[in-house]
Amino acid sequence: MKDFTLNEMLEMQKALQEKYKHKWSALTPEQGRHQLLWMIGEIGEVIDIIKKHGGEKASGEPEIRAHLIEEMADVLMYYNDVLLCYGITPEELKETYEAKFKRNMNRW
Repeated sequence: MKDFTLNEMLEMQKALQEKYKHKWSALTPEQGRHQLLWMIGEIGEVIDIIKKHGGEKASGEPEIRAHLIEEMADVLMYYNDVLLCYGITPEELKETYEAKFKRNMNRW
């Protein structure tokens, strides 16, 4: 299976935003705060699944795992919305991620 890239996710989010522009707020820096709060809510749903079922069931039982993955997808959708709100490109994120990785590799 081919990797699912950040560019692909961002394009999908742009398509969703375009389709629902008459219903949803535009992805602006001001809206970024709201998208972050929605993302935190989705992270809470992921945590609830793990708290309720435990890590082994959440990763191993097909129905629970499917629910976990669906909630993780929701987290990623809001994450990508946040990137779009602030105009953060995949290239900028990769460069910063790599630099942070290198610092952490030599940190302890």
